[in-house]
Amino acid sequence: MLNCGSSSVKYQVLDMSNESLMAKGIVERVGTDEASISHKVPSREPFSVTKPVPSHLHAVNEVIALLTDPELGCIKDVSEISVVGHRVVHAGEKFSGSVLLTEETKQALRDCIDLAPLHNPANITGIEAAEQAMPGMPQAGTFDTAFHQTMPEHAYLYALPYDYYRKYGLRRYGFHGTSHYYVSKRAAEVVQKPIEDLKIITCHLGNGASIAAVSGGKSVDTSMGFTPLEGLVMGTRCGDIDPAIVTFIMDKESLDVAGVNDILNKESGVRGLAQMSHDMRDVERAAEEGNKLARIALDVYCYRIIKYIGAYAAAMNGVDVIVFTAGVGENSPYVRQAVCSKLTFLGIDFDHEANDGLKGREREITKPGSKVRVLVVPTNEELVIAQEALKSVGYTR
Repeated sequence: MLNCGSSSVKYQVLDMSNESLMAKGIVERVGTDEASISHKVPSREPFSVTKPVPSHLHAVNEVIALLTDPELGCIKDVSEISVVGHRVVHAGEKFSGSVLLTEETKQALRDCIDLAPLHNPANITGIEAAEQAMPGMPQAGTFDTAFHQTMPEHAYLYALPYDYYRKYGLRRYGFHGTSHYYVSKRAAEVVQKPIEDLKIITCHLGNGASIAAVSGGKSVDTSMGFTPLEGLVMGTRCGDIDPAIVTFIMDKESLDVAGVNDILNKESGVRGLAQMSHDMRDVERAAEEGNKLARIALDVYCYRIIKYIGAYAAAMNGVDVIVFTAGVGENSPYVRQAVCSKLTFLGIDFDHEANDGLKGREREITKPGSKVRVLVVPTNEELVIAQEALKSVGYTR
């Protein structure tokens, strides 16, 4: 599995006979003379090195060299790999599932560059680098937007002139789709009920954050929109704001489009409110020590989550399960407690002891008999990408 950013290549190798991890790592600062490579095979010491990695092609070749190294690797030859799965951020309305990457499907991704100018070019570069490094190897794409293609029109359309949707594709797309898909499916397994019978709200809370309403296993609404900027307060993103604020800031601060875009995406959210790190661990610690701005940032962050959960419970006419996942969702007892304490009207009987248990572990944090069950489910987007990649080449277990 490859996840290529503008200057990074994350990778995992999975043995899909038992869905076990064989190796993982990341190449960072691609395109520089001081790129860092971190590589780990389970039960072995991690390996890291700093060296020149001038391009994504070089990065992929470095990954292959590590995976096949007699001392550091996990396979003897690249031919042992069945398919390479790629995470791709945006497929617009073109794909509702994973696809085998051909010239035609890659062109469809290029057509979506306007919708994801920071992500799709890097994803495409990574795909082409993998094709060069492993000629003839099947390559498959799994899309962050795909799971949300089941949203109805009334959920994905904005109240703008309809021609803008026709001409420019202006609509809600949603992101984190592989995560929302995985944790909603896993939640149904945990509560031992068919997903078709459940109304689930999934809260993917990391540096980027989104919430999805999943009814009968299908996404019917999600908080991120045309871009990942809409919705929740995030690490550095503002989330929902009055659109008129954008032009107001541009005028008062003499900013151009790129300048205000940087403010909204990189300097806002928790970082902007707390005036410090966007790492929630740092913000929680500062709030405990009496930092007023850190406390305000936490309150705003949690309040937005509460509002979305309430809205999606109403949109689905009920909720059976709420799931917390990703970095903050899995590891912040404070955020989970602060959110759930305001949702007792739904019938949540919160279990404080279970909530304060081992971080990052799958568990239920409501008491037996709770009308709405609340779960912590570690996400596994890489596994979903691997599963979908195998499906795209016609392999079924």
